Amino acid sequence: MNPLLSSASNPKIKHLMSLEKARERKKQEQFIIEGRRELLLAKAAGYQFINMFYCPDITDESELMKQGFDRQSLVPVSKGVFEKIAYRETTGGVVAVAQQKRNRLEDINLGAKPLIIVLESVEKPGNLGAVLRTADAAGVDAVISCDAETDFYNPNTVRSSLGGVFTNQIASASSEDTIAWLKKNSIRIYCTYLEASIPYTKVDFNRPCAIVMGSEAKGLSETWVKNSDSNIIIPMKGTIDSMNVSVSAAIVVFEALRQRAV
Repeated sequence: MNPLLSSASNPKIKHLMSLEKARERKKQEQFIIEGRRELLLAKAAGYQFINMFYCPDITDESELMKQGFDRQSLVPVSKGVFEKIAYRETTGGVVAVAQQKRNRLEDINLGAKPLIIVLESVEKPGNLGAVLRTADAAGVDAVISCDAETDFYNPNTVRSSLGGVFTNQIASASSEDTIAWLKKNSIRIYCTYLEASIPYTKVDFNRPCAIVMGSEAKGLSETWVKNSDSNIIIPMKGTIDSMNVSVSAAIVVFEALRQRAV
């Protein structure tokens, strides 16, 4: 067993804590993963671990090694230190630093009839994580984040996705590059938009298509609207004219699945 770390001032611990900031995640191309389930999903997806901090009071090194984690990366920490680095209580005693992937459009493997979720300027990591959970449940081909104000590797995104960031194909790109990629691959663009739109149930999703969602605050930009094959809307009877983006995504995506199952 490697030496127990008992100080939060240890350089490895300070490095982990620095990855809470987007600037450092981008600079280091590393991020934080909490939880045994999430770590196993990341491992299955081919992510590389830099350091895996575990609390011997909660879990055993031998147990982690049985699950296939490399002993070289295992770093035991005191309970006090672990409580500083763990956000949730249900981590199973493990928090890791892992290497990011590039997540490029050209790396996405498309099926015969792809169904893709595109998010423009998503702001809240919790919403991004929730959409990833929906994408996993629906088995969509990919989730693309355009011109985002948060990132796939934000700790809150990773946590709220419950590992969905590892089970989905993901990509980050500009709106312009994403539109060009969709058109190159003959994927129809369906934008959720409040004006000049048709009900989402009236659209034919039984073809290669991308469902595009904007931020709750700003909606979609004109760049997407003018490149849309159809603008769609979820009819609402209440006074409020918008829903949480993850709820909207789930409604439209599962309508697409319903149509494809007929």
